[in-house]
Amino acid sequence: MAFPEQQVVRGILLAAGSSTRFGSDKLLHKLPDGTAVAVASARNLARALPNPLAVIRPNAVALRAALEAAGCEVIECADAHTGMGASLACAVRASADAAGWLVALADMPFIRFETMAALAQWIISGSAVAAPVYRGQRGHPVCFAAYQRDELLALHGDEGARKVFQRHGGLGNLVRVDDPGVLRDIDVPGDVPRN
Repeated sequence: MAFPEQQVVRGILLAAGSSTRFGSDKLLHKLPDGTAVAVASARNLARALPNPLAVIRPNAVALRAALEAAGCEVIECADAHTGMGASLACAVRASADAAGWLVALADMPFIRFETMAALAQWIISGSAVAAPVYRGQRGHPVCFAAYQRDELLALHGDEGARKVFQRHGGLGNLVRVDDPGVLRDIDVPGDVPRN
């Protein structure tokens, strides 16, 4: 789905986590089809929105190469070690001219690209925020309109964007989807499907 140039929602892939619970770099861990977790997430995002932006930790050379090959512009966030809020603010700063942002997590490779494109369309249509709901549970990714730029830039440390979402009528912008991938992340090795 293509958007008019002046109304581009930028896809952001947060890929700067430390994989503590996984025990190794989960973002480069292979899914059953041989694709790395983060690459599958990046490909889905790139199919939904043009020129996605991936945020990584400094010196993550292999991850940078993999994400660039998957179609992402990659930036390093010097403060990534402090938490997700810092990574998100870094990405918004690097894409300040966007009409909004769809914030996806690199450890969620099962979200359908059609779901991401539909959520971005809510922002283009004038919603302040949008997030998917599958069988009554809110999931990811989450979208924000451009006028929330300053609030997103003010995020730091491990403070995520949940409060920004709630302040802008988050409950009124929950989009029902038929996509179980919006709830499915990979935190521990047992979360990786075997086939």
